[in-house]
Amino acid sequence: MTSSPTRVAILGSTGSIGEQTLDVVRAMPDRFRVTALAAGLNTGRLREQIREFHPTAANARPGTDADALRAETPHLEWQPLEDIAVRDDVDVLLVATSGLAGLAPTLAALRAGKVVAIANKETLVVGGHAVRAALAEGAPRGAELRPVDSEHSAIWQCLWGEAPESIDRLTLTASGGAFRDHAAADLDAVTPAEALHHPTWKMGPKVTIDSATLFNKGLEAIEARWLFDIPLDRVDILLHRESVVHSMVTFRDGSMKAQLGEPDMRLPIQIALAYPDRAPARPAPPLDLAARGALHFDAIDVERYPALGVALEAGRRNDTSAAAVAGADEAAVEHFLAGRCRFTDIPRLLARALAEHAPTTTPDLEALLAAEAWGRTFVNDLIATGALV
Repeated sequence: MTSSPTRVAILGSTGSIGEQTLDVVRAMPDRFRVTALAAGLNTGRLREQIREFHPTAANARPGTDADALRAETPHLEWQPLEDIAVRDDVDVLLVATSGLAGLAPTLAALRAGKVVAIANKETLVVGGHAVRAALAEGAPRGAELRPVDSEHSAIWQCLWGEAPESIDRLTLTASGGAFRDHAAADLDAVTPAEALHHPTWKMGPKVTIDSATLFNKGLEAIEARWLFDIPLDRVDILLHRESVVHSMVTFRDGSMKAQLGEPDMRLPIQIALAYPDRAPARPAPPLDLAARGALHFDAIDVERYPALGVALEAGRRNDTSAAAVAGADEAAVEHFLAGRCRFTDIPRLLARALAEHAPTTTPDLEALLAAEAWGRTFVNDLIATGALV
């Protein structure tokens, strides 16, 4: 155990991952201390978190209530996310923001030699090239990139102590999402409320919809490519409805490692914060395999999950295509949740975006951000003009 608490800054503290991170901190107050909190529009909840955890710095999206909260807390340093990321009193930056809000602070933290626990898919999917460069720049000063997603945490744990050249393949598991047992013909009529009911995980609305389309698994494959520096064609996806085996690694000698546990995001969060130690708290009950009984694995039917196929194809192109499709998905999910398009329109919108995007083959950060913005605008225009056919 470390002699002093690990100082943690949480970006996206009022979201699902942020709240579960605070659960981990509550369970081990002698192990972790929150020094900065950042939220979007939920300033009411941020106010409560500030009162409970007494951070030294904070950030909230500009607005009337955010201004009031700043006025109430003159003792706090209200800073941009990039400034919070490089504070001297931050040991680990946990990035749980939605969209691209986490990209700039992630890059700043890595360049400054900080540890970044990443729970934000878009940061790696859109900015993977830039993130790897920032990690290389900051590594001599101690920069680390630790995964928080359960699947990537599982792979990371399986790779502890293993030589990179010994890795053959990575296998991500997928629950199948809210509609895994629905007939494909019924998906046209599903509602946002139905799509938000995930059978296993407690997640935010965007990630839950992406789980239902399995687009999230395509994003996770792209993330794995950047996190573990492995070609995308060596990342497999397997349907596993129990969500007990979180992911697997196959080695060149044919042996396989898998990480198992009850589905609870607090455990991979705790692992990312406490590494290289195994913290003593148990956020979830230990897995009882006898009580669980059989575990099931099946191949993924890409025709049933066309959004997955679009994401994987975009990732294989290794240019700005993945950024464009990620932006398109942000907009498509927003329109579906607002009732402006059908669930089955989401993969169609993504396919159109991929087909019509003019990619940059050797992208810098500016090109990646422009591609993501293009994807959003492209989908917004299709919806606004009724041009989706």
